Amino acid sequence: MSDTGRQGFADKASSAIKPDSQKSTGEVAKEKLDNAAATLQPDSTKSTSQQAGDKLSGSDKSDESLLDKAKNAVGLNNNNTTA
Repeated sequence: MSDTGRQGFADKASSAIKPDSQKSTGEVAKEKLDNAAATLQPDSTKSTSQQAGDKLSGSDKSDESLLDKAKNAVGLNNNNTTA
């Protein structure tokens, strides 16, 4: 279970597999707010499940997450496209 005020794990997972080009402005904003919360909140105040969720999604680091690596591998991530 995610911590209070944080994006739920199911929402985060479904957002991770949805192409960025198909996300609404609200979905993008929700992701950015959750990533900011993950970065700013010290691990010592997070539940064990929230720590694990943040590490899996890469929310607590500037490194590419495991989910983003998987999306890139199958071509679902629009962040690195060139025109």
